[in-house]
Amino acid sequence: MENLMTEKKKHYSYEQSLKSLDTEEFIDLKFYRPLGYLWALFFERIGATPNFVSVLSIFLGVGAGILFYFNNLELNIIGMLLLIWANTYDSADGQLARMTGNYSRMGRILDGACGDIWFITIYAAICLRLTPEWGIKIWLLAAIAGYWHSKQASLADYYRNIHLFFLKGKKGSELDDSDYVRAEYEKLSFAQDPIYKVFMWFYSNYTSKQEKITPNMQQFRKLLRSKYGDEAIPSNLREVFREKSKPLMKYTNMLSFNTRVIALFISLFLNLPWLYFIFELVVLNGMLIYMVIKHERICRNFCEQLTGKTK
Repeated sequence: MENLMTEKKKHYSYEQSLKSLDTEEFIDLKFYRPLGYLWALFFERIGATPNFVSVLSIFLGVGAGILFYFNNLELNIIGMLLLIWANTYDSADGQLARMTGNYSRMGRILDGACGDIWFITIYAAICLRLTPEWGIKIWLLAAIAGYWHSKQASLADYYRNIHLFFLKGKKGSELDDSDYVRAEYEKLSFAQDPIYKVFMWFYSNYTSKQEKITPNMQQFRKLLRSKYGDEAIPSNLREVFREKSKPLMKYTNMLSFNTRVIALFISLFLNLPWLYFIFELVVLNGMLIYMVIKHERICRNFCEQLTGKTK
């Protein structure tokens, strides 16, 4: 009986709720992950699923975005607190999934959609707030920033999962192959699984775009498959790639949530919400470009080593 209790306690430990220390950011480790873990324990106790927690985070994030419409700092601060709360739930859903083993591709897609829905609401609220002063120009600025926001978040997610693949293997990563996702999508029926098929269509395009931006990474993956398969990559090769990839993890974190939200909050405190769009376009795009160039160079070097074409 005591052994069973020990195993259960270990299964639900805080450390096991984390993806990996390599991919966690300082603010997440000190704030969001501890709070997310407490929420995950609560939701596990009441029998809630990770997807249920994700849906709750959507309501909180949308509520936050709506409050950013008002040119009122007190309401904006309430919106900031709601957005922080939403992100603790966004942390909790993944932690709950890892703690309980309740994984699903639908859960991954829904988890990724949460942030998109939050920021679509935030973008729309800011644009509506500034339309009397800016007119159509603010919507054009937001559309351009939103396009690059999606690229930033997508590549950050992709590089993080590539790192986790080399660190923990296929089971410890959510790295997907667009051909496999497309094949699964084709097997689905609109008559039997209409919602899942729609989600899989979006996810298929999502993974395909990730791969198109990273040609050297795709070549590296093909070489690894042909030489070792997905599960037999030598441990020394995994470790070397991890060491090369690890310095880029701080950029994947900056492009995900915390850095952009700090910029958003500062712009709201200054009553200059348009500054947030400029920050995304200038600062975060600079990080994105650096991250892509650096990661592609790492992958090209590994391809040269595997094919014996090292200069």
